Amino acid sequence: MSSDIRGDEDLTGSLAAVAGKGVVRIEQRYDATIDDLWSAVVDPDRLARWYGRVEGDLRPGGTFRIHLDPADLDSTGRVEACEPPHRLLVSTRETDESWQRGQGPAPFDQTVEATLSAEGDRALLVIEVRGLPLDRVASFGAGWQIHAENLAAYLVGGAPVDVGARWQALLAGYQQLAAELG
Repeated sequence: MSSDIRGDEDLTGSLAAVAGKGVVRIEQRYDATIDDLWSAVVDPDRLARWYGRVEGDLRPGGTFRIHLDPADLDSTGRVEACEPPHRLLVSTRETDESWQRGQGPAPFDQTVEATLSAEGDRALLVIEVRGLPLDRVASFGAGWQIHAENLAAYLVGGAPVDVGARWQALLAGYQQLAAELG
């Protein structure tokens, strides 16, 4: 069974439950061309400015390591598909040691799919993260929205959001969505 719940006007994401796992879907339009947005999503130097440090091979079949400072997350992944400039699909295996030195959730596998499309002189990015622990899907929703907002700020030369303050502002809304999943 699948449920899909959309957030309030401040939330750009929706949450779903599919086969007992959480799904976060974020949709955001950017003041950038599709090629510029694609570059910001796959170029390690640009990723480091809005998302996290990525090292490795971002071609299909390639493996990579990522570090996210605010979450104190170290992870590894594999590129499952890369179709410039429209689609990137990666998979990761998260362990309790990936997060804040052993304070994370039980191990889980997730996929992250980024789909880009041109809309005139703007671009749409849809991020769908699947395989998340349902008991933490609200936290992942808030986190992925913050990443999308930091990408928007980066693309226009702005400063990243205050992660702590933005987290607090978003979390209750995503918790409400998660509670409605049943």
